[in-house]
Amino acid sequence: MTVRIDHATTSGTFSLDGRTLEVDNNVWVIGDNTECVVIDAAHDANAILGVVGSRTVTAILLTHGHDDHLSAVGSLWDETGATIHLHPGDRTLWDRVYPDVGPDADLIDGQEIVVAGIRVRTIHTPGHSRGSVCFYAPELTAVFSGDTLLHDGPGATGGSFSDFGAIIGSIERRLLTLPPETAVHAGHGETTTIGAAASNLRAAASGYRPIQPAR
Repeated sequence: MTVRIDHATTSGTFSLDGRTLEVDNNVWVIGDNTECVVIDAAHDANAILGVVGSRTVTAILLTHGHDDHLSAVGSLWDETGATIHLHPGDRTLWDRVYPDVGPDADLIDGQEIVVAGIRVRTIHTPGHSRGSVCFYAPELTAVFSGDTLLHDGPGATGGSFSDFGAIIGSIERRLLTLPPETAVHAGHGETTTIGAAASNLRAAASGYRPIQPAR
């Protein structure tokens, strides 16, 4: 059975460090006609369920703990009972939204989640937040980058728990090593490719000495 990538755009707010902004988020759904996983549960559970349809949601995978990416987790869990996965580095951010309950499972770098017979690999990419991750599906030639890598460059690093040097290092060492034709499905905005993203990264990092890979 064919595995496909479905998509919803949801709208709401993002709050951090005393500021609240209006944002549009991408929600990505990977699966076949029977089962799927949801990547980020942003704002509107009903819109996400409209994309899921009658399929079984086997997991809700969170790219990071900012409130706009997990604000619909509670409602989506109520409807699906799917396990909720988050990197432990972002537990502090999670607790700001859901102080009385934790996610079901910790995401670990290199961990593979199987859905509809394909592998989705977790890549820890700190920088936008401490526990930011991307999800790489080699069979789909796609990476789901959350807010680590957007179509116009690295995600924002001006707020708490973020670090510009770390995000540049994560992108260079963990994402730009993927095949250049890999589609980059981000948490906001348009889809790009790893190859196209490389030039934007160089522009954003102008004057910054890149972190070199460990030898």
